[in-house]
Amino acid sequence: MGTRRITSATRARPWRSCAARRMTLRPTCHPPMSSSNTRKVWLKWAGEGLVFHGRADDGPEITIDSAGDEGASPTQQLLLSLAGCMGVDVVLILQKSRVPLDALEVEVTGERADSEPRKFVAIELVYRLSGPGSEHDAKLQRAIDLSRDKYCSVLHSLHPDIALSIRVERA
Repeated sequence: MGTRRITSATRARPWRSCAARRMTLRPTCHPPMSSSNTRKVWLKWAGEGLVFHGRADDGPEITIDSAGDEGASPTQQLLLSLAGCMGVDVVLILQKSRVPLDALEVEVTGERADSEPRKFVAIELVYRLSGPGSEHDAKLQRAIDLSRDKYCSVLHSLHPDIALSIRVERA
């Protein structure tokens, strides 16, 4: 009574039993997180309205405001995260490919569903850049493709049904 039979399956997947995870609102069974691949952020309600202050590790504090008066809204933050992730990828890949880049701006527009949960149904990214000539178009396209298809963890964390379009404009 009260003992659990240990099999090779439960030894290999200890998360199969969720009995110890009853403190969550809805217990879910997931493998334990790997400490080397985790990221943590902290968020604190400001005390009034829908304003929150957050930070990642020892980084600077950011303000999230659903009304958009004191900071970007959570959905705007998501679009900023996507722009930042793909922007970082593209710059790193172009630098490694020795493609000259003077300036890069990424504009992201997201269309949300009309009904709850009002998730994004379409996202458009526009890369505006100066520096590389048309002789570098293939490398530029490769950098964008690699970010979209392989490297951008923010994009790959979004729902796969989102219609995504990407365009490049030269300054």
